[in-house]
Amino acid sequence: MQDLELLAPARNKDIGIAAIDCGADAVYIAGPAFGARKAAGNSFEDIADLCTYAHRFGVRIFVTFNTLWQEGEEEEAHAQMRRAQEAGADAFIIREPRIAAWDDITVPLHASTQCAIRDVDRARYFASLGCRRIILERELSLEAVREICAAVPCEVEFFVHGALCVCYSGECRLSEYIDGRSADRGECIQACRSLYDLVDGEGRVLLRNKALLSLKDFNLKARLEDLADAGVSSFKIEGRLKNASYVKNVVRDYSLALDALVAKYPDRYRRASFGTVTGGFVPDTAKTFNRGYTELYLDGKRGKWSSMDAPKSMGEAVGTVRTLRRDPGRGLQFSVRPLRSGIELHNGDGFAFATADGVTGFRGDVCEGLQVRCKDVPDLREGMTLYRNINPAFEKELETRTCRREIPVSLSVRVHGEYVLDVRAKSRDGREVLSPFHTDVDTAENRERAEAMLREQLSKRSGVYHFSVEELQVETAGGRLPLLSAATLNGIRRLVAEDLDLVGVSSLAP
Repeated sequence: MQDLELLAPARNKDIGIAAIDCGADAVYIAGPAFGARKAAGNSFEDIADLCTYAHRFGVRIFVTFNTLWQEGEEEEAHAQMRRAQEAGADAFIIREPRIAAWDDITVPLHASTQCAIRDVDRARYFASLGCRRIILERELSLEAVREICAAVPCEVEFFVHGALCVCYSGECRLSEYIDGRSADRGECIQACRSLYDLVDGEGRVLLRNKALLSLKDFNLKARLEDLADAGVSSFKIEGRLKNASYVKNVVRDYSLALDALVAKYPDRYRRASFGTVTGGFVPDTAKTFNRGYTELYLDGKRGKWSSMDAPKSMGEAVGTVRTLRRDPGRGLQFSVRPLRSGIELHNGDGFAFATADGVTGFRGDVCEGLQVRCKDVPDLREGMTLYRNINPAFEKELETRTCRREIPVSLSVRVHGEYVLDVRAKSRDGREVLSPFHTDVDTAENRERAEAMLREQLSKRSGVYHFSVEELQVETAGGRLPLLSAATLNGIRRLVAEDLDLVGVSSLAP
């Protein structure tokens, strides 16, 4: 049985918790320093809180130490690793091979994509250092991924969604060359998203003001089965600088896709963490930040990878401009021919379209059905493809319709002696506790009503504890039940949940 892990990014603790609630099996996050996203640092107190929350679901927390160090930084990096280890981190994502020699660092090590692992020899090298996992470059073909997976004894992680760099992972020097800030120090200036002119050898401008180095975003949702079959066990989402809405939407989308894969092959795959996700929203990665999507080199051949016109988000294609009228004093009015059924436009939607000079954006002040009114947009013409890159209605849905993650539990209540209640709780992930409770109350005159009260209160969901009762059995001696108040039963439910929580945290601590 192969565990499949969905690995989510987190800029901070709150985004990490949101990712877990939406179905992530693991979260990667930076400490105060030495992460490849300098702007995404976190305190060890926040990391400890995130670990405590994550471990109740069997979710792992990976802390990033994936930058190159300058002279004199090793001691501080070592000290921070010890702090992260004490906070409960389950693994470190590393860039410096020397870390493998530190005996006091006992959590597993994952070799970062910054280590430029693109062939079998390099993969074997990091495996020989004792790395539990290697993180491959995004630029590989599926066959190259399969070859590496077969050649190493460790876990293999692969990016499946998010931004792509124009250079090989871990070997881009463009930012440092232009501005003195190195990607290997977590300070990339995103030079590949800047606008340039393309000039030939004779000085003629062939293209002007284009994002010549900008690539579309990675999206391998349709290829998860291929990657799992090749031997990949961790599917990574890029985006430690992204906001909560983005992370929630992408994580939920890919979590559902992995659930479908597990359901298709139940004897072969299972999810790497516990719990079921309920409520929430219908995810749609077209509706959050994207530059258009590509599978890059996965099939071993070149494709349409470039996003020269849209180094920022183009959003989802919603349709083409059907009719257009400009009225002096009233602005612009136009209708949209939708690209598919179900397209709804809302007041305040942000739109974009491409022209020869780049991308133009504007807001739809009033949207009624497929009719839009706004200030004049001089370059907009009939027949142009229209994209929606700001969707306030969907953003509101992401904010308000939150997911809830719960672990199904079976309860059995045995009443014996002088009204001793033995409550045995067994969760679907294998945790089990027996909690005895002594009561000093009268016998219930109406047994049916007392049992109904017991079932109702012990089965209640709580906003604090993340267990849901899927089965409850009651066994009594002589058919008698104690007359317990709702408050007493709620207290019993709370204590049982705390016992289960402690079992979860203890069993998953490194």
